[in-house]
Amino acid sequence: MRERKDFWDRNAGLYDRFMRKDGATYETMYEMIQPVVRHKTVLELATGTGLIAKHIVNAAALVEATDASAEMIAEAKRDNHSAKLHFSVQDMFRLPYANQSFDVVIVSNALHIVPQPEKALQEIKRVLKEDGVLIAPTFTHAGNSFSGKVKAFFMRLAGFPLHSRWTSEAYLKFLGQNGWTVRKSVVLKASFPLTYAECEKTEA
Repeated sequence: MRERKDFWDRNAGLYDRFMRKDGATYETMYEMIQPVVRHKTVLELATGTGLIAKHIVNAAALVEATDASAEMIAEAKRDNHSAKLHFSVQDMFRLPYANQSFDVVIVSNALHIVPQPEKALQEIKRVLKEDGVLIAPTFTHAGNSFSGKVKAFFMRLAGFPLHSRWTSEAYLKFLGQNGWTVRKSVVLKASFPLTYAECEKTEA
């Protein structure tokens, strides 16, 4: 976990520039997320520099945006002008929030880079209201084209912490196996295939 945090601390200042090439895909994703979070209390995990949080906060009632990297949070705070948006450093495996605190939890492009994503999903389930929604878009690297595989190879050489290499189908199955019912999913075209998933807690 320390190694993963160090990678993001080192690259925080470059993150927004790196993500620009997928700007159109992210704009599509913001449009999909905004109606889900409208007038809702939202927790975002692995917010990075706050790209998603800043684009959805006007629709939401409140957004708590967190990341394990202090440098990422420092970048996110630089141009935050909304009183409804709060950034903080948190560990997604041990969140400080009470049970059922949030209407929506967003974890974008993070479950594939943490060593035990099923544990993160359990903690998300704890802080999410019973009728709440999990929004979990994730790069599904196993669906890479040849050029995507080359990019992924060089990212690994640079220290990028990729732990799970799912296809879109395998990722959705993984969510189902860990107590989530996927109510909406779509694969978006980006540098790597991006599987957007909206989920609800599976009834026991």
